[in-house]
Amino acid sequence: MIDISESVMQFLLALIVAGPLLGAVAALLPAPPGLKGKSPDQAVLRHGVTVTAVILLAAIVLTLGFDHDRPSRMQATTDISWIRALDVRIHLGVDGISLPLLVLTALLSFLCALYSYFKMPAGPSPKGFVALLLVLESGTLATFAVLDLVLFFLAFEMVLIPMYFLIARWGGGGRQAAAWKFILYTLLGSVVMLLGLLLIGVKAGTFDMVALASDNGRGLTTSVQVIAVLAIGLGLAVKTPMWPLHSWLPDAHTAAPTAGSVLLAGVLLKMGTYGFVRILLPVAPDGMRIFAPYLAALAVAGIIYGSLACLALARPGNKGDLKRLIAYSSVGHMGFVLLGIATMTPTGVNGALFANVAHGLVTGLLFFLVGAVKDRYGTADLDTLAGATGAALYGRAPRLGALLAFAAVASLGLPGLAGFWGEMLALFGAFEPAEGLSRPAFLTFMAIGAFGTLLTAAYLLLVVRRVCMGGPRPVGETPLADVQGYEFAAWTPLVALTVLAGLWPAILLGLTDPAVQQLLAGGTR
Repeated sequence: MIDISESVMQFLLALIVAGPLLGAVAALLPAPPGLKGKSPDQAVLRHGVTVTAVILLAAIVLTLGFDHDRPSRMQATTDISWIRALDVRIHLGVDGISLPLLVLTALLSFLCALYSYFKMPAGPSPKGFVALLLVLESGTLATFAVLDLVLFFLAFEMVLIPMYFLIARWGGGGRQAAAWKFILYTLLGSVVMLLGLLLIGVKAGTFDMVALASDNGRGLTTSVQVIAVLAIGLGLAVKTPMWPLHSWLPDAHTAAPTAGSVLLAGVLLKMGTYGFVRILLPVAPDGMRIFAPYLAALAVAGIIYGSLACLALARPGNKGDLKRLIAYSSVGHMGFVLLGIATMTPTGVNGALFANVAHGLVTGLLFFLVGAVKDRYGTADLDTLAGATGAALYGRAPRLGALLAFAAVASLGLPGLAGFWGEMLALFGAFEPAEGLSRPAFLTFMAIGAFGTLLTAAYLLLVVRRVCMGGPRPVGETPLADVQGYEFAAWTPLVALTVLAGLWPAILLGLTDPAVQQLLAGGTR
C-alpha cells in the first residue's frame, strides 16, 4: 500500500462520486473538432471510456491509499453542512464494507463503456447512451460513499431514471413495458423507504449515518425501529430484489441492452442489500431482530423459487430465454445475501458482503457472455440455440464456450471460485444465528438454502450442456466468430478476479470483517 495524505484521499473520493456526473454533462456537449476522430459518435463513445477509466484509476489509487490495518474506520471523509435547517450534510467516506463495492462499480462501468465502444447497442444517438451510463455510475458510486440518510435516498433514486431510459430506448423486445415495470416497482418502494428514513432522522435528531450507527439504536424505541425496518426494508427489498417483490427483474434484464444488464445485476442489486447492512443492522437492531426470521424465510423462498424457475426455463420445449434465466438466477443468489444478513452474525454478514461482490463479478460476466451469444445467433432462446445439433459452442467457438462454462460453474459455487465463499458463509451464519433468534428455524433455513445450491448446479449444468455441447458443424455452415479482442479485454478482468477471490478470500474478508464486527457491536467511528 502507498502513503497518501487525507486531503488527497478526500479529493479522490469526491472525484469518484462527482466525476461521472461532470462527464455526463460533457458528453452532451459538441465534441471539439480535433477530438471527433472519424465521427462525433466515435468521439462520445471514446469519451465514455476515458471518463470511466479515470474513475476506475481513482478508485484503485484510493484502495492503495486505504489504511488496511484499520478498515473499520471511515476514511477519506468529507463533512460539509448542506441544508442547515434539516441538518443535512454532504458527508462522504469509505470503510471496509463500502470500498469493495465502490471498486466493483467503477470496474464494471469501465468494462461496459469499453464493450459499448466496439459494440454499441442499436438505438438513438450514442450521446444519450454515454450520458445515461455516466449518470448511472455516479448515482451508484454515491450510494456506497454517502453517510447521510437524505443523501443516501437521493443517490438511491438517482439511478432509476438513467436505467429506465437505457432499457426503454436501447433495449430489445418488450422494452417499454419492462422499463415501466422497473420504474413503477422501484419508485413505489422508494416512497415508503423515504418515510422510514425521515422517521429515523426525526426521532434520533440526526440524519448522520455514522452517529446513528454509533448509537446502535439506543435513541430509538422498539416500536420506531419496527416501523423503520418495515418501511425502509420494503424499499430495499424491491431493489435487491427479494421474493416476491422480484417480478420486475426478469423483464428488465430480458429487454435491457448488454451493458444495462451487466450494471443492473452487477451493481444496482447491491444497493438494496448494502442498505440493509449500512443502515438497518446498526441503526435499528431491535427491529431487525424481530423481522430477521421473516427476512430469512423470504430469502430461502427466493433461493428455491429462482432455482425452480431457472430449471423450468432450461427444460427443452419451454422456449426459455437465456437472459431471463440468468435474471431468475440472480433472485436465488441474492437470497443467499439476504439470508446472511438475516442471521445478524459477523459470519453471515461477511458472507453476504462477499456474495455481493462475487455475484457482481460472475453474473456481470454471464450477461456479457449471453449478450455475445445473442449477437452471434440472433437469439437467446434456448430451444433455438439447442436446435437439432445444439449451439455447440465448444466446437464452433471454443473460447466462448469455455468462458460460458467457467462462468456457469463459478455461479453454481464451485470451490476455488468466488461464488463459493459467500454462500458457504451465509449458510454457516444460519447454523449459529445471533442471540435471540430461533436456532431451529435458522437450521431449517440453512437446510433449504443448501438444497437450493443443488438446484442451482442442476440448471446451470443443463444450460452448459444445451448451449456448449452438440453435434458437429454442418458442412457449408458459416463459421461462428470466437471471442474478439475487445471482448477479451472486457471479460478478462472479471475472470481473473473471480479466480483471485476464490483462491484468496482474505483479500475481501480482511476488509469487511473488522468493519462488520464493529458495525454489529455499535457502529462505525
